[in-house]
Amino acid sequence: MNPGRGGRIVRADETTAGRGLGMRKWVAFALAWLVVLAGAFLASRVQTDGGQVSVSEVRIPAGQGVTVAGLLYRPRGATAATPAPGVLVSHGYINTREMQSPFAIELSRRGYVVLAMDMTGHGYSGGIVGTAGFGGPAALRHLKGLPFVDKAAIGLEGHSMGSGPVMAAALSDPEGYRAIVLEGSTPGLLGAPAPERPRNLAVVFGQYDEFAGLMWGVPKGSAVASSPKLARLFGVAGPVEEGRLYGSIADGSARILANPPITHPWEHFSSAGVGDAVDWFQRTIPPPHAMPAADQVWLWKEIGTLIAFIGLLGLIVTTFDVLLGLPFFAALNRPAEPAVERRSGRWWLSLAISAALPALTYFPLMKLGQIFFPMAAFPQWVQNQLLVWALGTAAISLIIGLVLRSRPAFTNRWGLSMLAALATMAVAYVSILVIDAAFKVDYRFWVLGLKPLDATRALQLPGYLILWSLFFLVAIRGLAANIAVRGEGLLAAISWGKIAMAAGFGVLVIWEYATLFSTGFLATPTEPLNVIVAIQFVPLLGIIGVVGAWTYRRTNSYVPGALICALLISWYVTSGTANHWQPGFEPTLPGAPAKT
Repeated sequence: MNPGRGGRIVRADETTAGRGLGMRKWVAFALAWLVVLAGAFLASRVQTDGGQVSVSEVRIPAGQGVTVAGLLYRPRGATAATPAPGVLVSHGYINTREMQSPFAIELSRRGYVVLAMDMTGHGYSGGIVGTAGFGGPAALRHLKGLPFVDKAAIGLEGHSMGSGPVMAAALSDPEGYRAIVLEGSTPGLLGAPAPERPRNLAVVFGQYDEFAGLMWGVPKGSAVASSPKLARLFGVAGPVEEGRLYGSIADGSARILANPPITHPWEHFSSAGVGDAVDWFQRTIPPPHAMPAADQVWLWKEIGTLIAFIGLLGLIVTTFDVLLGLPFFAALNRPAEPAVERRSGRWWLSLAISAALPALTYFPLMKLGQIFFPMAAFPQWVQNQLLVWALGTAAISLIIGLVLRSRPAFTNRWGLSMLAALATMAVAYVSILVIDAAFKVDYRFWVLGLKPLDATRALQLPGYLILWSLFFLVAIRGLAANIAVRGEGLLAAISWGKIAMAAGFGVLVIWEYATLFSTGFLATPTEPLNVIVAIQFVPLLGIIGVVGAWTYRRTNSYVPGALICALLISWYVTSGTANHWQPGFEPTLPGAPAKT
């Protein structure tokens, strides 16, 4: 036996048990890293076609002093001696180039050189939304200037607002491309310039596309064939026939419509949406290695980055556990003391309020948030709206808390909590730098995506971090005070945490899409963008519930979990959404041209 703190005798078996627990924490930490690296490796192997395609960063000077960023997919057979056809692809609003990886993967494995660009104001591109033709003309010039690209065999593809850069590119070089695919989009979206008669155009528009009215002036996506705008574009008097080839590929007048049974965000994440684009390019710009359009492997890349994303969550909670085992953070290590003794009627009421309130306030507060205009400290209009929703919901939660009047006893150590949160998320950030450098992938699945910050967005982060911290301090405190139950196990705690945080948004999304699939209309048909944004908050809020419950159980404090969540979400949103304010540019909103 040995004397412990305060003179207490510590038995040898207690010391051994403590060492065993510490070892298990380190093993869990190592396993989380293994999951991250294994997922990233799988994604990289698919993305590079088993090493047959190189994926590299490019930076392209554009007009108005802006640089356009992109990922270049170069098949091994594309050389100066044997130049390959090229395709420029662009994501939509509040997305980044990685969202186009299904198209880039399938086209590059068929032998096309693919440039997946970040629109200006998005990702690592400079400027604001719409600057320099969304960056499209500069990206097209760069692609055509590569010595291993066949300048006479160029295609353009854009999803949603991605029609802006590809149409601007086509307008800048009317004879410099052979074919275009518009996925869930339309020429001249929100007044953006576009050629009147684009060459060899394929329109892929989902039967359940949430933006049918905006894009084609029809009530729902299944009615796109009857759109007068589409008829004019196809040069016909009546409805367009899906699947019929209009015009001639040889003279550039060809037109075709695909109307698969998919939604707007599925158009770039489905075999139908990707396959229709691949098929059109193979018909209009024959590739070195033609394959059936249905022969697709891109989903395995998404599965790989999803596995890595799951590993990231494991890395966050295991890093926190490892830190608590270090002497410096030992004072944080305290078992939770929930105030709730059992799941009574009051507990179920608290759970219902916690789950429902964020979903109930989402649409009205997002609309109110439109008055939070972009500015120097807060340049991202969509993130500004999200913060009005978050802080408004937090304010309502505080008022409800005064009525419910729970009396939890927390052990809050603010300084140590801040350091633990920063250290935890520093390890998480190092992990994404590692997989970016080693495998050129990030953490993502479908509409969910987390990527490294560039210098511009890193400087934007602090202001947003402060506001997100206010929200999460309220949200995680409520989770710990009202949802945690004395004596429950870890699995139960994190399961109820996920339900409390994410169930309301899950019900909201299910309601919207059940209505869409049954009627052709969203339950809130005037809110298509916010409905799509809501999809990603189901898993994000689930992650918040896990982190909040986990850290509270370890510390009897809501502060570390709240700060970890604030760091994670401010990083997530800041890296992935659009800038509407930059020095030297007038703030612009969607549909308004950028000005110098």
